[in-house]
Amino acid sequence: MNSIASTSPSPGPSPRRRATLSRKGRGCAVPETKFARVALSDVEADGSFSGYASLFGETDLNSDVVQPGAFLKSIRRRGAAGVRMLFQHDPAAPIGVWQDIREDSRGLFVRGRLMPDVAKAREVLALMRAGAIDGLSIGFRTVRGRTDAKSGVRRLYEVDLWEISIVTFPMLPAARVSAVKSADAKPMLVRAIRRAARAMRV
Repeated sequence: MNSIASTSPSPGPSPRRRATLSRKGRGCAVPETKFARVALSDVEADGSFSGYASLFGETDLNSDVVQPGAFLKSIRRRGAAGVRMLFQHDPAAPIGVWQDIREDSRGLFVRGRLMPDVAKAREVLALMRAGAIDGLSIGFRTVRGRTDAKSGVRRLYEVDLWEISIVTFPMLPAARVSAVKSADAKPMLVRAIRRAARAMRV
């Protein structure tokens, strides 16, 4: 069962297309995102941080469960350098680079660094240190998934990962970012998240 968008790692979907995300598009090629709560334990100033962008076996607020191995092919094909770091899924707002993206027994572990020379990255770092932003979200296309007819839960067995964003609202509360360092929906829920994200960019 396929349900995702572009295979290119750089340009993500337009804001208009991103607004279409939800369970409505299952069974056709549409972009999707998954949110994970961030826990900040250490904030310094070179802008580096690490944690989990997705956890295996956890049912998110959109009734999706990512299965172990779902990211492996995509990671092998793109590598960390081929996955973009964005703010609020905005392709016009790259804010850093991913240095390590890999699966372990828990989920999708990521390590990255915000670019201090980029004004938006400095703003994001300040917000993360203040606790105002506490989410990570993956942008992907579903390559292989299966929905249980009774429960409505969709299990994702293979996804094409093309970006990971720092975001405001978590869809998967259990996933955590373990450290930040710096040396100097439901359809109605999804629409509400998108409105809030757009408001932050204004």
